[in-house]
Amino acid sequence: MIKKVRPHLNQDEALLFERSSPGKRAYQLRGLDVPDVDPAAALGASHVRAEIEHFPEVSEVEAIRHFTKLSTQNYAIDYGMYPLGSCTMKYNPRINELVARTEGIAWAHPYQPESLAQGCLQVLAALESALIEICGMDAVTLQPAAGAHGEWTGIMLIRALLESRGNPRKRILVPDSAHGTNPATAAMTGYAVENIASNDRGMIDLAALDRAANDEIAALMVTNPSTLGIFEENIMKAAEILHSRGALVYMDGANMNALVGLARPGDFGIDVMHLNLHKTFSTPHGGGGPGAGPVAVKKELDAFLPVPRLKRLGETLALDYDRPQSIGKVRAYYGNFGVLVRALAYILAHGGPGLRNATLDAILNANYIRKQLEPYYDLPYKSPSMHECVFSDDLQSAKGVRTGDIAKRLIDYGFHPYTVSFPLIVRGALMIEPTETESKMELDLFIDAMISIAKEVENEPETVLKAPHLTRTSRVDEVTAARKPILRWTPPAEG
Repeated sequence: MIKKVRPHLNQDEALLFERSSPGKRAYQLRGLDVPDVDPAAALGASHVRAEIEHFPEVSEVEAIRHFTKLSTQNYAIDYGMYPLGSCTMKYNPRINELVARTEGIAWAHPYQPESLAQGCLQVLAALESALIEICGMDAVTLQPAAGAHGEWTGIMLIRALLESRGNPRKRILVPDSAHGTNPATAAMTGYAVENIASNDRGMIDLAALDRAANDEIAALMVTNPSTLGIFEENIMKAAEILHSRGALVYMDGANMNALVGLARPGDFGIDVMHLNLHKTFSTPHGGGGPGAGPVAVKKELDAFLPVPRLKRLGETLALDYDRPQSIGKVRAYYGNFGVLVRALAYILAHGGPGLRNATLDAILNANYIRKQLEPYYDLPYKSPSMHECVFSDDLQSAKGVRTGDIAKRLIDYGFHPYTVSFPLIVRGALMIEPTETESKMELDLFIDAMISIAKEVENEPETVLKAPHLTRTSRVDEVTAARKPILRWTPPAEG
């Protein structure tokens, strides 16, 4: 039986097309008090569109109710917890939005003269300085528009540096516990990818790394903490191996929210890394953008950073394009300015101690969930967890129930599903990340739901196998939906 389920609107909602009746209007305007004009005659037929066939005609109240109902059917971080592992779906404080909407910031034009943009340039300089300190690096570019874009920029920087030394090399090493974008990035920048297996603790196998790190290797791309939520304890030794062979170490900083205030990648051997501002510093996440994926580097890579670079001239700032070794622009303007403002607002609001506390809370929450669920779900790697924990469905698979079934059932309990079947290093993975923004009450509701589902699997597995039961639409053919989506309404056939 489902206990402590969130109340939510569960009624079906017809499409506006289906509500449409000829002649209805969602507005009331006075009639024209000037002669009517033929648009085609006034503008030219080529500039006038034809009437949109089957365009819905509804009243104002029908339109308002329709979109209000739809909004209640959409799960959001304002509604409840997003336990998506390795995605860090944290709450975005509203103060960030208020700051980003300040008139002088929101309406700044990207092409305005530098003399009129000093305030905005100071914002960017302050964010660069903060990220340099947080990461323990020497320089930062704010241009990249997303984490994966930051990865690509970082590996292009490595290629540029190695080319300046006379040999860009041929391959990049990627641990099997890395984010999936890492091998894709390496391939996009012209490198072959070589996989490095993890040891039985879920960490990089140093012996395998040592064997693989020859003079053809350009870099190691390591996600730390890894997608298992485990910190690479031997990261300094791994960096020493790569550096001794003339290679560099790239860190996927997507999980930096587990390190801020506790450890700085630059201090344990990282040469270049990206940050996902939406994950670590609370900027908008998802929906295709806008985003930001700054890249931080050590001094030897500084000359290759994208142009323009911020340059201080006495009391003022300027944009410096005179950098002959730069890889060039990777993004229009200087990056997604509004997103960068939100990140700086988050950093300044917390301060150093507050950022460290946020990190500790994220780690505490993940370990609380891990400890409570360990008796009910298999934990394939017993190494200490950082910001997320990864279970497998091994205990439930004996009853024919897999991770996807459990995730579907979790919807009935009012929660967004966790990350399903990832990381690939764990068969049937249940990847859970609560973030620092969730309270103990919220965590307990989630834990109760997961325990209830585990008990249902034991006693009535069909309930889980046929879930969800309380949604407007039950299970769909996900393969067909992904490959042949129906995105356009068509009127039913007549007759």
